[in-house]
Amino acid sequence: MYAFINGTVSDIKPGYIVLNNNNIGYLIIVPNPYQYKINQEYKVYTYHYVREDINNLYGFLSEEAKDLFIRLIGVSGIGPKSALSILATDSINDVILAIEEGNVKQLTKFPGIGTKSAQQIILDLKGKLVEDPQLIPISKTMTDAELALQALGYNKKEIGKVLKKIDESLPVETIIKQALKLLSK
Repeated sequence: MYAFINGTVSDIKPGYIVLNNNNIGYLIIVPNPYQYKINQEYKVYTYHYVREDINNLYGFLSEEAKDLFIRLIGVSGIGPKSALSILATDSINDVILAIEEGNVKQLTKFPGIGTKSAQQIILDLKGKLVEDPQLIPISKTMTDAELALQALGYNKKEIGKVLKKIDESLPVETIIKQALKLLSK
């Protein structure tokens, strides 16, 4: 099994990319192939999925996305196609938030996920996706603020602790400003 592959994207097709590494083209199924650019170099975190009739390599731009994919396909009734549709449609934090809040409606908006599948995802994964429950994002606004702070180089743990001290009803810009003040102390 490969943990990741560094390479240059040589081809983009609906549903997959071809990643060239040392003149070997790896066909990697990805959630959203159009977020890649041809002739750009990427580090793609991979998961080799093998079943009786399937032998596929799935790829993700982050370890978090790969880990969530592995957890999702471990849920009864959720296969790689459904897991990819979830990861292609929403941010990882939004998916985790929906699961932790038990938000069936949010999960059923993904292609191939019905009410029973959404309930099964919640039953199997709620409380298991985040090591420290205090780090679970509280709202979409907080999730956006968290992503912005991560882009600035702060780690999830320190961001989570700081965001717990800020009123989530504030606009995202204000939350980020307050978080930066707290993080700089």
